[in-house]
Amino acid sequence: MAAKKKKTDPESHYAQRIKPELNQAKWIIRITEHKDKPMPVLILKERIQPDQRTDTRDMVAPRAVLKERGLLYGPSLTRCLPVLKTIITRVTDQADIPLELQQYLNRKRITFRGNLPLDDEAGYKMGLVFKLQERIKEMDRVELIARRVDRFTKEEAAYWYSRISNFTDTANRWAMAGMKIMLAGHPNDKHIEKMLDKLRLNY
Repeated sequence: MAAKKKKTDPESHYAQRIKPELNQAKWIIRITEHKDKPMPVLILKERIQPDQRTDTRDMVAPRAVLKERGLLYGPSLTRCLPVLKTIITRVTDQADIPLELQQYLNRKRITFRGNLPLDDEAGYKMGLVFKLQERIKEMDRVELIARRVDRFTKEEAAYWYSRISNFTDTANRWAMAGMKIMLAGHPNDKHIEKMLDKLRLNY
């Protein structure tokens, strides 16, 4: 009888599989707490390489920096969590082996605190969800945005993320307003619930 594969405990898994990826991952999601916000708070950060920075004029040897790209917490996090779990389930390491990140979001009450590495697809999709959910009060619309964003290809997610982040503040704001309507309609639209129910069934 073949010996059973020994299950790695969470601390060992993090040390062996997750931590080595953090210094090179383009995207990082930090699970933490803020005293003025419901816990936990998810903070998305993007690694900006020296040649992509615009603030290095007087620097001799500029380094890559992590730039905050959005927060998610409270009711919006609760509604988006099933989709976020699905997104991070697909994240792999440099050898294309799944990192099994979903275990760190695998409970109704998330107890993990720390950083998790994301690949480009997960980073762009979470970037869209984190930004587009801002200032939306209807949780059905927030969840609808998350579910529809997850259906984007990596290339589609990268394109739409660039449209809301790579231009002037005004152009980015207009693009976000348009995407919110494109993905989740107008507030109080009677078709929102129907579309959301359909996506839940097919998820």
